[in-house]
Amino acid sequence: MGGIRRRRRHRHRQGDHYAMKYDSHRQIILVGNPNVGKSALFGALTGKYVDVSNYPGTSVEVTRGEMRIDSETFILIDSPGVNSLVPRSEDEQVTLNIVTGSDVYGIVQVVDAKNLKRGLLITYQLVEMGLPLVVCLNIYDEAVERGIEINTDALQKSFGVEFIPTVAVSGQGVPELRVALKEMQVSHHKVRFHREIEESIEKISDKIETNRLNPRGLALNIIASGGAAVNVIKGKEDGFNEFVRKEISALNRQLPHTPGYEIQSTIINRVENQSHRFIKSHRKKQHPLKEKLGFLTMHRWYGLPFILLILFILYELVGVFGAGVCVDFIENQIFGGVEIVDGEDNFFGIINPVFIRVLSPLGHTGLSGFINDMLVGEYGVITIGLTYSIAIVFPLVTLFFIFFGLLEDSGYLPRLTVMSNKLFHHIGLNGRAILPMVLGLGCDTMATFTTRILETKKERQITTLLLALGIPCSAQLGVVLGMMSAISFGLLLIVVVVVASQLFIVGYGASKVIPGKTPALITEIPPLRIPKLKNIFYKTYFKVKLFMREAVPLFILGTLILFLLDRVQMLEVLERITAPIISGILKLPAESTQAFIVGFLRRDYGAAGLFQLAEKGLLDNIQITVGVTVMVLFVPCLANFFVMIKERGMRAAMLMSLFIVVYSVLIGGLLNVVLRFVLKI
Repeated sequence: MGGIRRRRRHRHRQGDHYAMKYDSHRQIILVGNPNVGKSALFGALTGKYVDVSNYPGTSVEVTRGEMRIDSETFILIDSPGVNSLVPRSEDEQVTLNIVTGSDVYGIVQVVDAKNLKRGLLITYQLVEMGLPLVVCLNIYDEAVERGIEINTDALQKSFGVEFIPTVAVSGQGVPELRVALKEMQVSHHKVRFHREIEESIEKISDKIETNRLNPRGLALNIIASGGAAVNVIKGKEDGFNEFVRKEISALNRQLPHTPGYEIQSTIINRVENQSHRFIKSHRKKQHPLKEKLGFLTMHRWYGLPFILLILFILYELVGVFGAGVCVDFIENQIFGGVEIVDGEDNFFGIINPVFIRVLSPLGHTGLSGFINDMLVGEYGVITIGLTYSIAIVFPLVTLFFIFFGLLEDSGYLPRLTVMSNKLFHHIGLNGRAILPMVLGLGCDTMATFTTRILETKKERQITTLLLALGIPCSAQLGVVLGMMSAISFGLLLIVVVVVASQLFIVGYGASKVIPGKTPALITEIPPLRIPKLKNIFYKTYFKVKLFMREAVPLFILGTLILFLLDRVQMLEVLERITAPIISGILKLPAESTQAFIVGFLRRDYGAAGLFQLAEKGLLDNIQITVGVTVMVLFVPCLANFFVMIKERGMRAAMLMSLFIVVYSVLIGGLLNVVLRFVLKI
């Protein structure tokens, strides 16, 4: 295996050899820091049998798949990337929940071989828990390229578990890892802490309820977390939480620093003192062009052109080619529909005309007419729900995830998040938020799903709010740019400035109101590399499959609701109710009310409705500017609203939507007053 030494297998006294008793319900957990290749290793071990879902009660994604070892099947779980098992964040709490679960057969810790010392901090936490463990030294080829040599024999002798070098993206080392999984061992390696901490560990250990895990490791986790881990680790009897609280309070009085700090410092010192036994660095191979390019992409000034280029390519690929060429072809040439020309039906496309003709004998009256209209009518499940979800969302999702995969596989993605970190920090976010924000320019529904990549609940709420408030999807953006550019570039600039300023103001305000802290951006900066098309294909396939499985039912549900509202004439009632607001505050004609309501079905329809009113001469330039500004700031489409409910919960989605409606109308009214005062109209 290129760059990876063959190893002798060791049987150490400190490691308990596990007899291989396969059980299809047993789980093997992948644990590791962010950006260490866990997903690539997961794919190499499982193939295509993948299920991605949120961990119960959270919005943290957990990936599950079936893994075959010889003739037996295991469940492999890819836990969230964490820097510690001490539960200070939602990701860390979910990972600790999974690791301490009752059906865990063993743990595969995935470590970036280039940053072994960082990975060993988690290794020490895992071995203290007494779980069967194999450590995977992943991305080993890049470690070799940097002149890093890892002594796996010394690591195995020290910890009593297997350390397997791998390159998951190419499959190197994966067969050896499968063999090691048959012979997983429990390490008895442990670290000695301050006397006061050791005494508390012993006291708390005696009161922990566990049949399998080492109570010492669980007690250590409770102390290091300041007691937060009691939400996961339970005691034998009532009063355990109060007992833990008193022990930690006593430690806080006895120690110069917090117990968590003392424990972390002791482990870090242990890693630093022993690292010379495990790691040797030699003169690395020189790759001047790649290293210089990597430096330029991270430079304070030279990195900006790269960001602009990446965002431009993304917009051209998803917003122009995807939303324009691909969507237009699929929507009109494949799905198609019917339009009335000179009083006659003119069919175009393939799929929808077939359904319309097949269902036409049902007529438009009675129960049969109800079914006909529900399926292929103005708000039909087929003509609207399926057409929009497949013709519009599918190409945008696919192209975005292809591009996202290229950024991820090339190593540029962490650079993009770092370069944008300062900008987003002012609104309570970090650099990771740039991904859903840019994606929102393609499809806000999809972008709201991708807020799952953000670490904290606060970040996900702020980003969801900003996406719903002021990020126009590509379809709406195209109509707005076309309409405003034809009228006045100056007025278009006003719309852009107003919307951008409101994003900043609302984001800043939300960061102060929504509880929680914004985590510092801690990310590994890998070297730039040539993307592997096979990896991108598989990642895109699974992500698109997951998204469509979640999004299509929401589009259909939204279409059904609009159909029923239209059927009972509630849309007309809504128009009559909202018309005074539109005319009174925004000073727009009553006819524009329908554009805002229809915009709730599809955002570009609302913008197109304003465009038609402008063509008829019903709107002056100020009304167009106000109308477009409010339309961009207005509530998202119905599909995105359902995704907001799914991701953030009913209460949060309703509060966000109510705020957006009121806020956008107030901003529109204020803009109207200011423009008429300044322009004296």
